[in-house]
Amino acid sequence: MGFLALHKGDLVDLRIDQIAFGGPGVARHDGLVVFVRGAIPGDSVSAQVIKKKKDYAEARIVSLLEPSPDRVFAPCPYSGHCGGCQWQHVRYQRQLEYKKGHVQEALARIGNLSGVLIHDSIPADSVFGYRNKMEFSFSSRRWFPAEDTDRRDGTLALGLHAPGTFYKVIDVEACLLIEEKGNEILRCVKKFAKESGLPAYDLKTHQGFWRFLTLRYSPSFKEWMVNIVTHEEKRTLMEEWAQNLGKTFPEVKTFVNNITARRASIAVGEREQVLLGDSTITDQLGSYLFHISANSFFQTNSSGALKLYHKVLEYADLTGRETVLDLYSGTGTIPVFLAKSSKLVVGMEIAASAVRDAERNCRSNGIENCSFILGDIRESLAGFRIKPDVLIIDPPRAGMHQEVLARAMELRSERIIYISCNPTTLARDLGEMSRDYEVTEIQPVDMFPHTYHIEVVAKLVRKK
Repeated sequence: MGFLALHKGDLVDLRIDQIAFGGPGVARHDGLVVFVRGAIPGDSVSAQVIKKKKDYAEARIVSLLEPSPDRVFAPCPYSGHCGGCQWQHVRYQRQLEYKKGHVQEALARIGNLSGVLIHDSIPADSVFGYRNKMEFSFSSRRWFPAEDTDRRDGTLALGLHAPGTFYKVIDVEACLLIEEKGNEILRCVKKFAKESGLPAYDLKTHQGFWRFLTLRYSPSFKEWMVNIVTHEEKRTLMEEWAQNLGKTFPEVKTFVNNITARRASIAVGEREQVLLGDSTITDQLGSYLFHISANSFFQTNSSGALKLYHKVLEYADLTGRETVLDLYSGTGTIPVFLAKSSKLVVGMEIAASAVRDAERNCRSNGIENCSFILGDIRESLAGFRIKPDVLIIDPPRAGMHQEVLARAMELRSERIIYISCNPTTLARDLGEMSRDYEVTEIQPVDMFPHTYHIEVVAKLVRKK
């Protein structure tokens, strides 16, 4: 069967020999690349073609003919169905190797960079229960965790999205990536939402009340934040619920209600009501305390974040005389870690709540040599007149805007530390920066076990 003879619906036997960024296994059928979701290198599978394009096909496993030696039992009942984990069925050591391979492949293929020292991935301390933040979606239709995801009913659901979809929500009773207390809160919130009689928000009709549940957890102080995002305000109802939840779970220190009528499926409110606590929870990384509000960015793996920031501090190679500029500074975690080894640290951040958290975090840790600039980084950089010795870049998954990248290069810093959770955009940006900088080494840090995601720290030194 050749390229043109393979059609949607065909059954084929495949031997998986690679794994792609994004999680699917890769096989070849008469020279055609076939991506098989849920397959891993070493598997032999019978698969059905679900999509056929000119130069590749996608398939699903019908039966596992021979399992890979790296295949293990996935303990989560939703594994393979929800979009939260892709690799629970993969031996953890092999996950680390795959992630390093993705970084290597992206640098060579996208960044055209070869010979860069890429260290082995630093493993996570825990492969389950490691997330300090988890976002669940409400839906007016419950999708079942089955291969045929078109089966549904009209019951309110609270759970996680099926892979590659924005409106198919698989109702879950628990997620193994968060502490069990978080799952108890999840089930309690779901029960309350059903008993309220109010409908979940529908992304097609844009009607309904319940939208998202976001849980934040502090491993250091064992406290929780509950953030429920709703379509409109019902303060009396939410105040009563906040008090009841606080009595049921003394660990819940803060309860906030974010309210948004925007159609975008984003768990951030246009306004926020604090119904219990002081709007933040506190976590500790090393010797530093951090106050985290509902909509501020904070690394989702606390123990992994500590390893990450120690590596940033190592790569920055500070002597106490340097001025450091941190783009995308968030709640000020990196500035706090670098302050005692620097003369001055300046952070730039677009979110006002994050800047407030950052300033509070500096005060809490007795740090006086940090300042923060609120605003769009493109505009802030245009008016920045200080030449930083060290530049820290920790952008969103999409990487750096080309205008920001150009202006960052004009600063001519001696060293750049680039932190990324996306090897493809990392490679793209490093490829551009390599004209003026040497990429000396890269350290992957696994903050997301059982997923294909990997955090990466790259050290760049200005060419003489």
